[in-house]
Amino acid sequence: MAVNTSADTPIPVGEVSRLIGGWIDRLGAVWVEGQITQLSRRPGAGVVFLTLRDPSYDISVSVTCYRQVFDAVADVVGEGARVVVHAKPEWYAPRGQLSLRAAEIRPVGVGELLARLEQLKKSLAAEGLFAPERKKPLPFLPQLIGLVCGRASAAERDVLENARHRWPHVRFEVRNVPVQGVHAVPQVVQAVKELDEIDEVDVIIVARGGGSVEDLLPFSDEQLVRAVAACRTPVVSAIGHEPDTPLLDYVADLRASTPTDAAKKVVPDVGEELERVRMLRGRARRSVEALVEREERGLAHALARPSIQDPHRMIDEREDQVAALVERSRRCLGHLLDRADSELTHTHARVVALSPAATLQRGYAVLQKADGHVVRAPGEVTAEEPLRARVAEGEFIVRVDV
Repeated sequence: MAVNTSADTPIPVGEVSRLIGGWIDRLGAVWVEGQITQLSRRPGAGVVFLTLRDPSYDISVSVTCYRQVFDAVADVVGEGARVVVHAKPEWYAPRGQLSLRAAEIRPVGVGELLARLEQLKKSLAAEGLFAPERKKPLPFLPQLIGLVCGRASAAERDVLENARHRWPHVRFEVRNVPVQGVHAVPQVVQAVKELDEIDEVDVIIVARGGGSVEDLLPFSDEQLVRAVAACRTPVVSAIGHEPDTPLLDYVADLRASTPTDAAKKVVPDVGEELERVRMLRGRARRSVEALVEREERGLAHALARPSIQDPHRMIDEREDQVAALVERSRRCLGHLLDRADSELTHTHARVVALSPAATLQRGYAVLQKADGHVVRAPGEVTAEEPLRARVAEGEFIVRVDV
């Protein structure tokens, strides 16, 4: 429960310490995992003092245990070892200090570490942190490279020397940090974040030489993996040797098998690039020359054609053909006109022979009533009916006499 206090009714320091101790006592015994950073085994003392540290969050707590508790694991546990401790939190009121009273200490074996890493790997992969589509491409020619590595380490030397041998003008922004132990994770994370905030840094290399599984554990830490996943700058992992695969390799934008390999993959070789440019220039020159030669041959073939050498020859040939066709068309048209004229003459003769006027010329006459109706039978007329008689030379009126 919360304690009611004010500036007028404060409580003494001793009471605060006592209350804190009461709250801690209610916590009970807990299992705690960490890494031993300090170990004190005083001769003749019945108590062993050690410091247990969380390498991911840079937090430590003091642990005490009876000698017989520590002697049970003394052969396999020392400074730097990862352990699981069953302990009860204790509050030392006079000093206001928190510590753990250990009743059992268990070393964390390599098999157990690997099993935990595999479980963490599956969990992070399920979140999509290792997805290929999240990988960022590396720049072709980085102007400034961020390097996170151990101070005066072989990894630093390999990266710098190989990179400058390939491209002498490349620049580095180096952050020297611990690459193993309890201080490695927070300092590597801080270095990566600092380099990611520098706009001029084009790519970040995290490099370390080979080592045991325990030595490479900081590069499988969840905090570091998430920090790299959140980077805007492409990150290259160059941890250990070819068989070593910490979780950093999976989240990084590019994995290099060694620090030397990282330098080769990040920095292009100036000699190779110049040779590639020379080869490309040669290919371009040969392509242009081949194109010009092909076009020259095509132009020569075109100029060798008769139509180009003597362009009037085709016109002359076509002129004779056109004249022959004109003469042929004139003859055909004349024959058609003659035939049509003959047919017209014959038709005209038939029309004249069959026309009523020709019949009238032979002495016949055509009788018509007043309404123009032609009389064809005697019964069609009446007595005294006037009729019009048409003959070859004209017409006259006749009257019917029955």
